[in-house]
Amino acid sequence: MTGFMNLFSARYSVDRHTDMDRIFSIHSENGSIFTLKSLDRESSPWHNITITATEINNSKQSSHVPVFIRILDINDHAPEFAMYYETFVCENAKPGQLIQTVSVMDKDDPPRGHKFFFEPVPEFPLNPNFTIVDNKDNTAGIMTRKDGYSRNKMSTYLLPILIFDNDYPIQSSTGTLTIRVCACDSQGNMQSCTAEALVLSAGLSTGALIAILLCVLILLVLVVLFAALKRQRKKEPLIISKDDVRDNIVTYNDEGGGEEDTQAFDIGTLRNPEAREDSKLRRDVMPETIFQIRRTVPLWENIDVQDFIHRRLKENDSDPSAPPYDSLATYAYEGNDSIAGSLSSLESLTADCNQDYDYLSDWGPRFKKLADMYGGDDSDRD
Repeated sequence: MTGFMNLFSARYSVDRHTDMDRIFSIHSENGSIFTLKSLDRESSPWHNITITATEINNSKQSSHVPVFIRILDINDHAPEFAMYYETFVCENAKPGQLIQTVSVMDKDDPPRGHKFFFEPVPEFPLNPNFTIVDNKDNTAGIMTRKDGYSRNKMSTYLLPILIFDNDYPIQSSTGTLTIRVCACDSQGNMQSCTAEALVLSAGLSTGALIAILLCVLILLVLVVLFAALKRQRKKEPLIISKDDVRDNIVTYNDEGGGEEDTQAFDIGTLRNPEAREDSKLRRDVMPETIFQIRRTVPLWENIDVQDFIHRRLKENDSDPSAPPYDSLATYAYEGNDSIAGSLSSLESLTADCNQDYDYLSDWGPRFKKLADMYGGDDSDRD
């Protein structure tokens, strides 16, 4: 690119502090500068580096010179829309009405300035809805071509536009313009467009739609929570606590182990009521909490079975620590021996003939026949 006249025996180099990216290099003998990487004028149009010349025979003798490098432009970028256009057309538009003016930009900087051209794409040379008019000033106008547009039939139109420059080599691109059909007033001012316009015509706004959607979402969440709570309630135990005194009927398909099954109920106390009772917890149902052991009153001798059961019922009813379990227990206790003698006729021969049977009259009407037979005088029996 550039050559330094070698009048003296010197060696050339690039100061790398001024060329950190190592884009340039220099021939050490003739001073020719060349590039090591590709250049882009659009990102860096100028580069400033420093060249150092050092005498070969005396390295202490050196000099520095700045070099300013300008990057020349070539036409390597295609023109494109200068901005994003939100274009709309009124439903009551007339033919030949201007609805949008577009302009373009190009990153290149040609020496004769920019010159852009606008045309329909070759695939659609004649658009039945819109016309592209080149204004010859690097802008183009979009004109309507028919009388009236309907949102129900077509709410959005896509209009491709071919854009190219006049530099060499020619660069071109295709920009697509999105045109929405909107409702306008008599002055041509937009009021509403597409789906939102249809909702507004029905009397609903965007805020109302959002509120309706939020309500529906909240209802769905409540239904899901209600179903989850209902399913969780089904898994709760039948008897929640000792304070729950409701009557519950539970059916079990377990018939027990018969007379040898002593795990459910301990009936040893009832079989021998004179034995000392040891307070035990219920073994048929596991209590949730351990209560203080209740000491029962020892039984008296020859206590009647009915009195025994009444005493036990009274003790359990007055005991606040006894849970209200519903249990059915059958005990094989028949009480103490009867005070009456044997009624068997097998011993009548060995008994005393002068035996007194007057007590049969005290046994009631059921034993009246026997009282008449044995309770009379000896002359009657003879």
